[in-house]
Amino acid sequence: MTFQAAYQLWMDRQLHGQRGDGKQHKLEDGQGHAERLFLQQVWYPAFRNFDYLFGEYEVADFKDGTRYLDFAYIREPIKLAIEIDGYGPHSAKVSRWQFSNSLMRQNHLIIDGWQLLRFSYDDISEKPRACEQILQQFMGRWLGGANGNGRSRGASELLEAEVLRHGLRLNRPLRPRDVMELLQISREKAYQLLHQMHRNNLLQPSGKGTKTIRGFLVNRDQARY
Repeated sequence: MTFQAAYQLWMDRQLHGQRGDGKQHKLEDGQGHAERLFLQQVWYPAFRNFDYLFGEYEVADFKDGTRYLDFAYIREPIKLAIEIDGYGPHSAKVSRWQFSNSLMRQNHLIIDGWQLLRFSYDDISEKPRACEQILQQFMGRWLGGANGNGRSRGASELLEAEVLRHGLRLNRPLRPRDVMELLQISREKAYQLLHQMHRNNLLQPSGKGTKTIRGFLVNRDQARY
């Protein structure tokens, strides 16, 4: 599916599920150039879907009001806030009170159980692959070895898709070290993920050995990436 088609479906689902005109208008108005660029150049290339991602997500403010996160990814065990920070003339005009208030809001998000990732507009525009890697490493840290600890099969599909894409880019067999570096996970979790993908017929051993598999090749007949 193209980005435009997936984006339109995602927006339609969110607008249909909104309650109250205020929230709907906030979502429609809030998807500015920077936010859309993040989706187009970073999120969608990394994961090829917008599942569990919400735009202009409303949360309670520490001053008993409400605030809106640029994006929220909510899926057990993750509750991730994503903020896109622009740099421009308005940045220099932020008062000391506004600066302190912003930090306090961030602190309260973390106290309330949120993880937080922030990306600058310049990085999204000029270094999207680096931003992709940050997201992939985050997912690797929190979703690595998903089946081994009782989390849903669906949670590990994000990791499997990225491992498959990485394997296709290599001119050699995929090794545990590659997965460790790609997702920033331990050797044990890398082995678990690779063998899980082997059991699901997404990967095939690169050699003839059956007891010790040192490398894997993508099974192009079965893998969807």
